[in-house]
Amino acid sequence: MKALIAIVIIVAAAVGGWQIYSTWVDVNRKENEKHPAQAVQAPVSGSDLPGMVPQLEPILQAAQQQGAPGLRRFLTKYGRTIADPRLASIELDYVVLVANDNPAEAKQTFARVKQRVPQTSPVYTRVKQLEKTYQ
Repeated sequence: MKALIAIVIIVAAAVGGWQIYSTWVDVNRKENEKHPAQAVQAPVSGSDLPGMVPQLEPILQAAQQQGAPGLRRFLTKYGRTIADPRLASIELDYVVLVANDNPAEAKQTFARVKQRVPQTSPVYTRVKQLEKTYQ
């Protein structure tokens, strides 16, 4: 008799667990249908972003090798000819490089980029990642 009661309890627990799991799956599926997840943008490398003519690429690479001062000179000279999102990506690189030497300049530059970059931009994910550091 004890064995029969134990078997009934185990079967009831298994059926109840399965019902709970099925209900949970259905609720999650319905919730996802109501609120589809926004497309998560994959990280994009700076060289893949539009907004800069290919002729400036070697000049940018040379400036990046010179560190923050080289990148600042590049932005001063060519910044007006570069469009977002590429300009924002280059400026964020500059922010990271200059942060140790001149934190105030890094915060100012970051604030300008953050104000200019919309949520739909491919660099928005990077802006959100750096936000806590440079605000």
